[in-house]
Amino acid sequence: MKKILSLCSILFLLCACGNPKPRLHIYSWADFFSMELIEQFEKENNCQIILDTFDSNESMYAKLKLGSSGYDLIVPSNYFLELMHKQQMIEPVDFTLVPNFQYFDRRIFKLLSPHMVQYGVPYMLTYSGIAWRRDKLGAIDPSWSIFGSKEYKGRMTMLNDLREALGAALRYLGYSVNTIDLNHLQEAKQLLISWKRQLAKFESEQYKNGIASGEYLVVQGYNGDILQVMEENKNVDFTIPSEGMGVSIDFLVIPKGAANRELAHRFMNFLYNPENAAKNMDFTCFLCPNVAAYGKIKELLKLNLLPFLKEEAV
Repeated sequence: MKKILSLCSILFLLCACGNPKPRLHIYSWADFFSMELIEQFEKENNCQIILDTFDSNESMYAKLKLGSSGYDLIVPSNYFLELMHKQQMIEPVDFTLVPNFQYFDRRIFKLLSPHMVQYGVPYMLTYSGIAWRRDKLGAIDPSWSIFGSKEYKGRMTMLNDLREALGAALRYLGYSVNTIDLNHLQEAKQLLISWKRQLAKFESEQYKNGIASGEYLVVQGYNGDILQVMEENKNVDFTIPSEGMGVSIDFLVIPKGAANRELAHRFMNFLYNPENAAKNMDFTCFLCPNVAAYGKIKELLKLNLLPFLKEEAV
């Protein structure tokens, strides 16, 4: 009898080991998915999500460029999606598996090149601006030139992202963030070098804690990150500089050779469900271009994100 029970136990273990839950491996920015939604998706689809994070497009790209990464879904910004498409590093999206894409805000199409929506699902709109401690500085001149201020030397940070930091200098000089004019780029480079002398560092993660604690007085920050801080700290304020800013769109993208493409499509469709998109926006404080979700988001986001979607803004 004991032998029979032992044999049954072994068979049970073998069966259990032979049918593991499918795993969806995601490589993304930090704090870019509501953990409540991840747990809900895992439960509904009897799967496990493995989430790794990066702090810059450059580090994400470098890791994938080395070869097979094992990821099923990545979240690059639009300009890196372009690069990865040219280098044949990503798979096209099968939109028949993403029916909730019907809720995509069509006004955003004018920001996209044709193949962007063939190879990725627009996930979050991001832009950088200036955050500052209103309780310590009062009102400020809303200009990128503040990062050259000697008055705040060592108490400021800019993003550790070449496009964002150099883009701020280009905007201040009156040039497009997409310029390929070498003279414009050289002028912006020299300006950024001069700003660097006044900065504590270039940094893309801990600046949120730094501005909240008062360690930093002025930071270049992403809109969603700063809105998260503003919810907890009323002394922090945020503005779009008078010279303007560049807009990026982060996409849900399937890398070449992904093992679980069907599950990746299912997750993209899940995130575009209007209820889920609204919950995710409330968590990340970034804007998902899902028209059916706009009316469901919290008031802070309606006041700070939706005005961006006026026709003249996009």
